[in-house]
Amino acid sequence: MRRKLVLTRLLGGTSVLVVALALAGCGGDSEPVLGTATAVTASATATVKQGERVVKNGDTVSVHYRGTLDDGTEFDSSRGREPLSFTVGSGQVIAGFDEAVMGLKVGDKNKVRLEPAKAYGERREEMVVTIPAAQAPAGLKAGDRVQIGGAPAVVTKVDAGGVTVDANHALAGKALTFEVELVSIK
Repeated sequence: MRRKLVLTRLLGGTSVLVVALALAGCGGDSEPVLGTATAVTASATATVKQGERVVKNGDTVSVHYRGTLDDGTEFDSSRGREPLSFTVGSGQVIAGFDEAVMGLKVGDKNKVRLEPAKAYGERREEMVVTIPAAQAPAGLKAGDRVQIGGAPAVVTKVDAGGVTVDANHALAGKALTFEVELVSIK
């Protein structure tokens, strides 16, 4: 907690304004699960029959999902834990996840690929800040999680010249593929 307060104070004034403006479009403290779909690589596995309930905007849904990078590396999955629940169109998840479940009925599956600009965004160099070593808290090391102007960040480098902090989302700049299965609609 002390590191959070110190970094916030150290980056006061103009620096915070620049960082805060850079962070404004990145979801702040929240980390939604998904982003806007740019291509559907496989459509829903079942066609909708008349009278069957399908997901529409405003529904609360539960889904199991698996997220992978282009090289096949899994970065997140709900398997082995409770399904993810959210209200479609409410901004609780990134838009691509909303799009991936629209029109599905319970039991349907869908697979979407999200380009970086439509997922967690492109990496932005203005979100990487170096604090002079003399002004940084003692004991910081690469990998430490800190806050800059209320937004999460990661210490990427510590040396005699300063402490470098990156406020980009860990998945910024990466295309993401999500496989979703609709568990329930409320």
